[in-house]
Amino acid sequence: MTDTQAQPPLARFDITAEQISHVVAAFYARVRQHPVLGPVFATHVQDWPEHEEKIAGFWRNAILRERSYSGNPMRVHVSREEVKAEHFPLWLELFHDVLQTELPERTARQWGALADRIGEGFRTGVVAMRQPKDQPPKLF
Repeated sequence: MTDTQAQPPLARFDITAEQISHVVAAFYARVRQHPVLGPVFATHVQDWPEHEEKIAGFWRNAILRERSYSGNPMRVHVSREEVKAEHFPLWLELFHDVLQTELPERTARQWGALADRIGEGFRTGVVAMRQPKDQPPKLF
């Protein structure tokens, strides 16, 4: 990293905002071509550059600890009926492929571990928030 790209002092790991934006753009280029995920995203995303910037802001917030994202991603995922729990492993597999292709190995592993935790939280939330209130919880 150059001096002009100094890492924020609270960053989780060594990555720049530009690298985050690049990975997000590369990921969504692959999502649009994915036979399962592509149609799910296409149902809700009309402006891809705007969506990519919003998600890059989410990741800059999560990794660099910028205040670059506002929203409730859990509510968004739960409210989209097309988003299923089984989509999250597909999403993560594709995301890991992009991370490994676009970033140094250590950075890809670090971001991948964070993505796994967040993705599992979303998957679990989708399952929990959609189950009927009068039934026992699904534990998987």
